[in-house]
Amino acid sequence: MSRIHVLSPQLANQIAAGEVVERPSSVVKELLENALDAGARRIELDIEGGGLKLIRLSDDGSGIARDDLPLSLSRHATSKIQSLDDLEAVATLGFRGEALASISSVSRLVLTSREISADTAFKVSAEGRDMLPAVAPAAHPVGTSVEVRDLFFNTPARRKFLRTEKTEFAHIEEVVKRQALSRFDVGFVLRHNQRVVHQLPPAVSPVEQERRIGQLCGAQFMQNAILIEHEASGLKLHGWVALPAFSRSQADLQYFFVNQRVIRDKLVAHAIKQAYRDVLYHGRHPAFVLYLALDPGVVDVNVHPTKHEVRFRDGRLVHDFIFRSLHRALAEVRPQDTLSGSTGASLVASTDAGSTPAAMAQSPLQLSVATDTGEPFRTLGLPVTPSAGMIRDQIRGYGALHPEVTAASVASRAPQDQPSAEESEMPPLGFAIAQLHGIYVLAQNSLGLVLVDMHAAHERITYERLKKAYYARAMSVQPLLVPLSLTVSAREAALAEEHNEALTTLGLLVERIGPELLLIRQIPAMLSQSDVAKLVRDVLADLFVLGSSDRLEARVNELLATMACHGSVRANRQLTLAEMNRLLRDMEVTERSGQCNHGRPTWTQLSMAELDKLFLRGR
Repeated sequence: MSRIHVLSPQLANQIAAGEVVERPSSVVKELLENALDAGARRIELDIEGGGLKLIRLSDDGSGIARDDLPLSLSRHATSKIQSLDDLEAVATLGFRGEALASISSVSRLVLTSREISADTAFKVSAEGRDMLPAVAPAAHPVGTSVEVRDLFFNTPARRKFLRTEKTEFAHIEEVVKRQALSRFDVGFVLRHNQRVVHQLPPAVSPVEQERRIGQLCGAQFMQNAILIEHEASGLKLHGWVALPAFSRSQADLQYFFVNQRVIRDKLVAHAIKQAYRDVLYHGRHPAFVLYLALDPGVVDVNVHPTKHEVRFRDGRLVHDFIFRSLHRALAEVRPQDTLSGSTGASLVASTDAGSTPAAMAQSPLQLSVATDTGEPFRTLGLPVTPSAGMIRDQIRGYGALHPEVTAASVASRAPQDQPSAEESEMPPLGFAIAQLHGIYVLAQNSLGLVLVDMHAAHERITYERLKKAYYARAMSVQPLLVPLSLTVSAREAALAEEHNEALTTLGLLVERIGPELLLIRQIPAMLSQSDVAKLVRDVLADLFVLGSSDRLEARVNELLATMACHGSVRANRQLTLAEMNRLLRDMEVTERSGQCNHGRPTWTQLSMAELDKLFLRGR
């Protein structure tokens, strides 16, 4: 008897189901993709028991012909590709032809559909076994409905791995959220146990799209997000990225779409992480909803059964494009942009739940106040409220300090909703009024009170200046008096030889003198005290994974950040009002000035409404 035999269709389908149908949300994903590929403009999804009892999806798409209904439940049967050429440039979400066959092998499935040209609808059913499906007439509008009941009823071992009903529905809701973010032109309705969870009408205009994102990702995300659009080299990136101050403890608000397909890709994740490297606090994760459009022929979506991963033909081009687009967008954010979008962080929100503004201690504030004339600092028991005359004096002092800035240019950089003509002359961060405990600068602008961490702000300003000065000139290198020999693998040695020119540009002179032996003759001068061997190995590892390396740039930036920290104003240093105002003006024109080199915020805004709320005014 032959030891090799052909698997039965039922067993083959259940093996495929193990790859495609991991949990109820996997079924929802496949059904949603089929509905969108069919041109649906409205999709309704009913869930019961977290998807184990019932998953019913109805759409108004093009429908399935009567003769095609039995084939739709067969393995490797699809209308989306016919040849290898179609596969290499596939533009649909689904194309394998395995989903319905796999789902029907582990559930009781009923598929009902009607084409637009048909007078009646037809349905076909399957119950977890290989059978010739019977087609029967049915009542149904134009479109398709798929009803999946008793998921994993014939594979009880699979049910043991499922979580609670609440958890399984949360996964389903996340799948629907991703598709709703991908296709703004489609309306979605999601119900769980007869209760409407999401009802999203089509979002055509930019305002409607932002409203949908706010519904799905939270209003705070939209209040702290910036819109980006960049196109180059056949690639187009657009979407919303959150400001660094709106970071997350988990990577739970990150959505990236390639040609409207949600993906998880290491190359993309690395590019985004690098773009946030200089502005994100350690251990925090950025939030974003981004869309990348490119020629389908240069991206391979057929690398994973669930189609969550893709492979780019030119990964390095895509990586650099994403990194540079986001890096520039984040660098161009200025305080005035943040103020025009929202009022910044609220101290009320950060107050402990058990405390109220009325219960806060009313101890006197020790404010150090100085004048522009260089008079000694005076410590007062009460804050100094600037009068209109003081504000006018500071505006005149600001003009004297910066004659290149006219009143018109200052007004053009201020927020658009100033309450009076006098306040419209204020810069975005306003003018300094005091210094608190030698650490914080207090300033008044048209919106209310601005608090600035003077060391963190000056650290960022100094850091950005050091970077510009460093990269404006050629890389300073240091030849090694005694070249360092380094034993590596044959693959690493080949990489060093292949990328010799790129390494030289980075300041590394590496020569291959044997199959597995390198000779390091030169390193960047700023890294003369670092572990050279480890540095070269890390650079070669990056070259293997990404085709390039930013290790040297990262090390250089770390050194510049250290220098900036030591060269910035320290706590308890008393500043004059002129020095404080100079700091505020520098912040307004410095890239990434909202965060220090370690990702901590440098300033925050308290609006008049928030101050009134703190003191229960108006009640």
